[in-house]
Amino acid sequence: MTGKVISTVKLHEHIVDLRVETELNNPAPGRFVHIAVPGFSLRRPISLCGYQDGVARLVFAVKGQGTAALTDLQKDDPIDVLGALGNGFPGAPPVEMSGLDGGEAANSHPLFGQTVLVGGGIGLPPLLYYAQTHENTHAIAGFRSREFAILTKEFPSLDICTDDGTMGLAYYPHERLETYMSLHGEPGQVLACGPSPLLKAVAGVCRKHGLPCYVSMEERMACGVGACVVCACAVGGRYLRCCKDGPVFNAAEADWET
Repeated sequence: MTGKVISTVKLHEHIVDLRVETELNNPAPGRFVHIAVPGFSLRRPISLCGYQDGVARLVFAVKGQGTAALTDLQKDDPIDVLGALGNGFPGAPPVEMSGLDGGEAANSHPLFGQTVLVGGGIGLPPLLYYAQTHENTHAIAGFRSREFAILTKEFPSLDICTDDGTMGLAYYPHERLETYMSLHGEPGQVLACGPSPLLKAVAGVCRKHGLPCYVSMEERMACGVGACVVCACAVGGRYLRCCKDGPVFNAAEADWET
């Protein structure tokens, strides 16, 4: 699908906010688009950070020559976008009625049906999309330090953690998830996106508490539609395609040691 660039803005030195006018098929949070880069044979997969009025928001890290080339695009330049692809995050968890006193309404309890979003660095964009399209969410965002923080003012409810304590809380995100639950109770589900060690740690916390947890896994992709099997990842004792079967998987089924 051919679209056009609306704007390209640097959030900081290595993070870019690209807005593209394009028609997407079911652009749900957690899904991604596959973008053709002029001069490169392989497309680049980028998670959706938002989609409104026909404009896709793509926030990504510049990691190589291909993504660097995307930052050279100017307003009204044509762009080839394939998507949206993959499986996204599940919807809001059902509200539970058990444990309420008398005529107390289920939605009067702050955490029944709540989704906690846990992300690290460039894992924040798809979680922001979810937070902006679903009610009753709380996000926990982790960064190395203040200078790497992005999108923090856009979440409706957010805890910030930094490795060095220069911003927010001096916690790792999975540690803050534990303390958050000790203070506020357990949410209906947890969604996570970020580097593999973070996903593994969050999955461990959720397994310990018996919480539903879904993670967006990151693997190198080529075709983006499940044909080449480059992005195979171990889930449930077998190898699945991250692009076609994911990128969102049930954390309880992920083989973290493979």
